[in-house]
Amino acid sequence: MTKRADVLVLGAGPAALCIVAELVEQGLAVQALASQAPDKPWPNTYGIWAEELEELGMASLLGHRWSKTVSYFGNGLGPAGSVPIEHNFDYGLFDQAELQKSLLLRCGDIGWFVETAQKIQFQGENTEVICSSGKIYTARVVIDASGHRSPFIRRPDHGPVAQQAAYGIVGRFSAPPVENEQFVLMDFRSNHLHKDELKEPPTFLYAMDFGKDVFFVEETSLACSPPLPLAKLKRRLHARLSHRGVYVKEILHEEHCLFPMNLPLPDRNQALLAFGGAASMVHPASGYMVGALLRRAPALAKQLAKAIETEPTLNSASLAKRGWQVLWNPELIQRHRLYQFGLRRLMSFDEARLRSFFATFFRLPKEDWSGFLANTLPLHRLVIVMLRLFSMSPWKVRIGMVFGVQKSLS
Repeated sequence: MTKRADVLVLGAGPAALCIVAELVEQGLAVQALASQAPDKPWPNTYGIWAEELEELGMASLLGHRWSKTVSYFGNGLGPAGSVPIEHNFDYGLFDQAELQKSLLLRCGDIGWFVETAQKIQFQGENTEVICSSGKIYTARVVIDASGHRSPFIRRPDHGPVAQQAAYGIVGRFSAPPVENEQFVLMDFRSNHLHKDELKEPPTFLYAMDFGKDVFFVEETSLACSPPLPLAKLKRRLHARLSHRGVYVKEILHEEHCLFPMNLPLPDRNQALLAFGGAASMVHPASGYMVGALLRRAPALAKQLAKAIETEPTLNSASLAKRGWQVLWNPELIQRHRLYQFGLRRLMSFDEARLRSFFATFFRLPKEDWSGFLANTLPLHRLVIVMLRLFSMSPWKVRIGMVFGVQKSLS
């Protein structure tokens, strides 16, 4: 058994590194364990609106930044169906290596163990993590930041969970799949699909110019239950490119994404804390999470540090309760419920209705739609924005927002 830590963190991804860095800055004795080393490269790309990072003083962590940001919500038929909506808002991708490096530097020289947790048990004031190696790690409180698949976090069963799925390629193409220096947030043009495919769950293109004749193109399903198969997304991506006379010359990297969008909030009475995907911190409407990790980790770390310092007799359950109260306070819970309600409605929309919804959404003032996507709007403002969106929407979309879409309305 190792020496008892104040906090033991499970995981080695962005969520784990974010919370470890903040806990260390609070002066706590921190240990971490994961089934892989914390410096192993992360496989997926992470996007964020540049202003979010500027407000955190972290814009230097962007590896790419685009000012030419657009979306397409027409059907792609004729010139009128291919007019872009200009967002006039910078978007960026993290330099993953730099983000990882900067967080590891802030984590300092903590004990980071490459182990696989098998069981978690609560003994007196402490929590014990028993690993497949037989080693036992002890801490006053444990934070599970190992992702949404964690077997240790209790949460209610609300039925099937909707998942966002995506298949992407970084590569070189026979012709540019997007314009020079352009970032495409959503391209819902569907003129490459057969009539029967238009009845299937809609997907959109997420794409960007990396420069030097390298582009990233990704076919994305916003949310489905069950999720769209990656093979279908791959076929749709190639069909979309082929319709535009573009084919892949060289694949530099393939990306496969699959994660839950409406995972129920964890049981906040359990003695095990969570952070990141394990804590259902994925934005239910947009799928973004890294900005939330960076914004919400400091408050959680400060609360735990205060409780550990001022009340040394608190057991794991009491410390976890303090943490849950910060991580999911009443306002954040209500905002999460509103987003989940909205997502359920969008999942019922057909392709044409979804295009109409997003075309209306991005007519909102920039501070409203960007705050909605980042989950930075206070609750009262979020309600006002949602009501404003409802009032601006065509009747067909309004009906879907209120009742969901039944076959008789399609």
